[in-house]
Amino acid sequence: MREYRGIPASPGVVAAPAFVLREEEELSVPSYVLEPDAIEGEWDRFLGAVDKAKAEVEELRDRARSTAGEEQAAIFEAHLLMLSDPDLFESLQANLNATYRNIERVIVEFERELVEKLAGAEDPYLQARAADIHDVTRRILSHLLFRERFTLADLESDIILVARDLLPSDMISLNRARVKAIATEAGGRTSHVAILARAFEIPAVLGLGELVEEIRTGETIVVDGDRGLVVAEPDTATLARAAAAQAAAAALERELAGLRDLPATTVDGRRLLLKANIEVPEEALAAVEHGAEGVGLFRSEFLFLQPGHVPGEDEQYRAYRRVVETMAGRPVTIRTLDIGGDKVLPELGALDEKNPLLGWRAIRFCLANREVFLTQLRAILRAAAHGDVRIMFPMISSPEELERARELVVEARTECRRRGHRVPDYIKVGIMIEVPAAALASDILARRADFFSIGTNDLIQYTMAVDRGNEKVAYLHDPYQPSVLRLVKQTIESGRAAGIPVGMCGEMASDPSAAFLLLGLGLEEFSMSSASLPAVKRLLRSVSAVEAEEAALAVMSMSSSAEVSAYLAARLAAIGERQR
Repeated sequence: MREYRGIPASPGVVAAPAFVLREEEELSVPSYVLEPDAIEGEWDRFLGAVDKAKAEVEELRDRARSTAGEEQAAIFEAHLLMLSDPDLFESLQANLNATYRNIERVIVEFERELVEKLAGAEDPYLQARAADIHDVTRRILSHLLFRERFTLADLESDIILVARDLLPSDMISLNRARVKAIATEAGGRTSHVAILARAFEIPAVLGLGELVEEIRTGETIVVDGDRGLVVAEPDTATLARAAAAQAAAAALERELAGLRDLPATTVDGRRLLLKANIEVPEEALAAVEHGAEGVGLFRSEFLFLQPGHVPGEDEQYRAYRRVVETMAGRPVTIRTLDIGGDKVLPELGALDEKNPLLGWRAIRFCLANREVFLTQLRAILRAAAHGDVRIMFPMISSPEELERARELVVEARTECRRRGHRVPDYIKVGIMIEVPAAALASDILARRADFFSIGTNDLIQYTMAVDRGNEKVAYLHDPYQPSVLRLVKQTIESGRAAGIPVGMCGEMASDPSAAFLLLGLGLEEFSMSSASLPAVKRLLRSVSAVEAEEAALAVMSMSSSAEVSAYLAARLAAIGERQR
């Protein structure tokens, strides 16, 4: 039995035979020297291959548009731009004229140099761009070498797909009924593979390092997308655990079929709202199917992370409208552009910084880039004409930032009406509470916000001064730290005193044990990944608000996260035993 640890990119546990995709081995590229009079013909051969590649990409774009939506179709629009990029053509032609090597070898050398630079970058955006360049050049080479590319659409049996990396075209074209899980050596949570795996509800573990050479096609492997674990040659006990996890997930889905349309109400009548976090519009349908009462967090920045592409107002409007119409009257909270930090976007000038997580990001970036911000606000306001839409600003750290952002909403509404667009007279505007400054000043911010949403992922990071991606200090990134709980409690109390709703969209809200504590602290809205909704709803419907308040009172006097965790586990176990 061999275990591999990676990044949990899409939840779920699956055991199935591996299918190892080794595209690099299938594409052997020759190398030879050309005569001077053959250069022109070689360039014509390249242009012919480009034309064929464009036709393929156009077909993929149209398929993506019909099956995955405009935002994923935009990936292939970016590929078409690359296939018409004069700078790319100029570089390749210059290399061809300088080296007299065949065009296939010129392309391979050019791609290797560029992709190595991008793939070695820490920025997930640049890594994703490397995958796009690889996709485009492989497609051209396939036509130059008269090789028919293997298509994952033709899979005829259930498999777990294992690869060094997967290209956007691979994800769009794969047979979703047959690909039960994905395991790749490269990639992270913001890569195309991760985004589409979550949208398609395919369990995935990425960033596994050396894997392809160690896994054999046909051998059974287990992919645990919840823990970021892949097990090859699993023993009987591991297979049994995987089967039990699958059975539990299936049972939970069956239970949800009965709970989906029931309110999240405690046994003593406290009514709560359960919403979904989504990253791409396709996930809105899964949110509805899992019983979400709205979208508590639409991470709009994922519309901007397509390489070489910045979405315009109309494209954003269509994406937001699609989510609003899918939710059919349920509220949709759209978080404005949250780039910077670990999400670098060169097209908009959001570049790497020495200390990016404390730098020019989120609302700070938007306030400094008025046209980018106003374009997004106009798109959101136009979408709000089709349903219940709220705007949420990320990383607010002072009342002045909130006031300036609200002024731009008014300006955007005026511009929309001047252009003849139908927009609401008023739209609810809220803020993320994700830095200690916002939590400590939450009573002041509540005077100008219509709602709060606590983003615990960043709130813990900034409170504990811990890089949540650093394994050496990961133990400090704990929602039960007394300092974190005090900031959460203060925020909830400030919202209640001002009469505005307070929700949570961080990972803490998706943990049933934490949800019990948050109920006791007075939280009213919980937003999480769609897959997490059933367990949290089941928990909240099985407890009383009174006993949760008693537990919260006890917890707030505790001095360590370990003490809190142990107490909540024991308290919930006792409740479960009593209900049996």
